[in-house]
Amino acid sequence: MEGWQETLLYIVGGYVLICLIFYFLQHYFFFRPEILPKAFEYRYPFPFDEVDFDMEDGGYINGLHFKVPNSKGVVFYLKGNSRSIKGWGKFAKDFVSKGYDFFMIDYRGFGKSSGKRTETTLYNDAQTVYKWLSTQYPEEQIVVYGRSLGSGIAARIASWNKPRMLILDSPYYSFLYQIRQYAFILPLKWLLRYKIRTDFFIKKVECPTFILHGTKDRLISFRQSQMLAGLALRGELVPIEGGGHNNLPDFPEYHDHLYDILHDEALYRRLRGELQEVA
Repeated sequence: MEGWQETLLYIVGGYVLICLIFYFLQHYFFFRPEILPKAFEYRYPFPFDEVDFDMEDGGYINGLHFKVPNSKGVVFYLKGNSRSIKGWGKFAKDFVSKGYDFFMIDYRGFGKSSGKRTETTLYNDAQTVYKWLSTQYPEEQIVVYGRSLGSGIAARIASWNKPRMLILDSPYYSFLYQIRQYAFILPLKWLLRYKIRTDFFIKKVECPTFILHGTKDRLISFRQSQMLAGLALRGELVPIEGGGHNNLPDFPEYHDHLYDILHDEALYRRLRGELQEVA
């Protein structure tokens, strides 16, 4: 065999090997779960209930429901790709302190939740939980909030239903777009199991959509939120100047904007009015 042919064979073989590793191990690249025993007891300084959901395919979803007296509604919080709701539950204070109940779930394979995880089950599990929440609250009182990985799932759920509003925190234009920036040499169209097309879903969201994003986010660029805002039927982009990907709650501006989004009826009606004008 000619030397150049042997070199080409090694290159092609190496490329195929990289593709196979990516295809079969991408769950380990994208998800960093913390697994909890079923008997684990959550502890927080404010009241909550633990809620479990048995899915038709055998999956199991574990969630936490924080409640306040005379709440204005509930925030359905879809979290990022790491740890479990044991740690993420701390963000409940940002919403119960603003007069809202707070509901959060662990995805399959995280915390106490179990079952085979796919892009479809991420959507279907979140939809099952949303439907349960809609038996506890009028849809007009349900706020869907998606953080990082959860932003695409939140956009999908908001596009299927009629919540009061959708809030996206540090979202990606699409999971495909985000991963392509780092694995552009791979044929992601065929290899990527999670495409999560936030850019498709947001076009079908009819409720007011608020997008919070740090201008110094080095993981998911602020530019992606700018592109999403341009696609939303009634979107409002809220830049957090100097904010990164994991520190927005450290900025007073984040809490000020979040309070206005949840409480400013004039702001809410303005976006609703824009929706009616477009329709």
